[in-house]
Amino acid sequence: MWSPPPYPRPPHRPRASEQVLSIIGFVCAAVAVLFLPVLFGLAGVVLGIVGHTREEPLGRWAAIAAGAGMLAGTVLSILLTPR
Repeated sequence: MWSPPPYPRPPHRPRASEQVLSIIGFVCAAVAVLFLPVLFGLAGVVLGIVGHTREEPLGRWAAIAAGAGMLAGTVLSILLTPR
């Protein structure tokens, strides 16, 4: 009896619905630029790192974006605070 040769399975690529932590991390990164940069930036970094450890492809980028958003929000708040 003939059977097809065993091919290796393609790597599992998470769907968008499986990348919830990374997507929320990106949202926190955007919010951190305008509101409470330390709080939302740190939350985005943590969500991105957790997403990365769960093998979400966007997890690392969400953590980087949240860190950049936290930095940008902090600089903006320093520059725009009246003296």
